[in-house]
Amino acid sequence: MEKRYFTEQEANELIPEIKRELGSLKRVTQAFSEHYEQLEQHKKTLLFRNKTKVDEDLLFKKESRMEFMELEAQTFIRNILSIGVKIVDIESGVVSFPSFVNGVEVELYWHETQEAVSFSREALQAHELTKEDDQV
Repeated sequence: MEKRYFTEQEANELIPEIKRELGSLKRVTQAFSEHYEQLEQHKKTLLFRNKTKVDEDLLFKKESRMEFMELEAQTFIRNILSIGVKIVDIESGVVSFPSFVNGVEVELYWHETQEAVSFSREALQAHELTKEDDQV
């Protein structure tokens, strides 16, 4: 897939879509973690007693559900990546948009609590260099 670059406006216009996909991804990963913890607890309790058919069925159902959740998460990740956005941190809700500022490749960052993208340190430095050039 060809790398895509975004203007600040293009990135901001994609925020509602990214927000939905990232929110769904976070819900699935949280549910996966909870199921995993429950599964591990159940396995620990089985160490102290004989495993029954009911136990085996329950373990199979939980493991199957987790496999489905993993596929769901992969779908949300693919959806986000197909837009051209990079996932920085799922838990924190941070993504980045490749961009150019004054000919310098930079990243525009967005956190799920923000209304709009913000510039990376590199983008701000490139912007400051342009300001200095304008003043000369």
